[in-house]
Amino acid sequence: MSITRYDPFRDLRSLQDEVNRLFSTSLGRGFDDEGLARGAWMPSVDIFENKDSIVLEAELPGMNREDFELTIENNTLTLRGERRFEKKDEADNYHRVERAYGQFTRSFTLPQTVSSEGATAEYKNGVLRVTLHKREEVKARRIEIAGEGRSEPKTIEAKAEEPGTANKQKAATTNNAR
Repeated sequence: MSITRYDPFRDLRSLQDEVNRLFSTSLGRGFDDEGLARGAWMPSVDIFENKDSIVLEAELPGMNREDFELTIENNTLTLRGERRFEKKDEADNYHRVERAYGQFTRSFTLPQTVSSEGATAEYKNGVLRVTLHKREEVKARRIEIAGEGRSEPKTIEAKAEEPGTANKQKAATTNNAR
């Protein structure tokens, strides 16, 4: 029987080797014959909301309008396209290529509060801006309250809520009025 010296860092080194292997093969970039990165690029996206609409802005620098497409199907907004590497001159010898190129697909599930009808898209200065208008029934509206009591009729602001929450609010209003 041989004596094996205990190495407390052996497991840590093997874990580090495994992580490095994963990043270099499956999660790493695929390179073509010219050493250019392919398929590793995803456009950055900002999504925000205002009172009338939800807006998606995607950065697509250096791309032409023909290089990507935008679709809405089954309440899912999909942006797909390809950023191609174009060599200016065959005599060029690149020393470093850090920008990623390749195909991309980004999909976003739309909330029930927006309508795909009347959606607009504008591409300007490398930024795609998609505007999806909210449905009328989810926008805030005023409701007049009339009835008996010492005070004048009041106006409250109500928002369309998820089904079932209106009954809870009605019960709370009834309890507060007693």
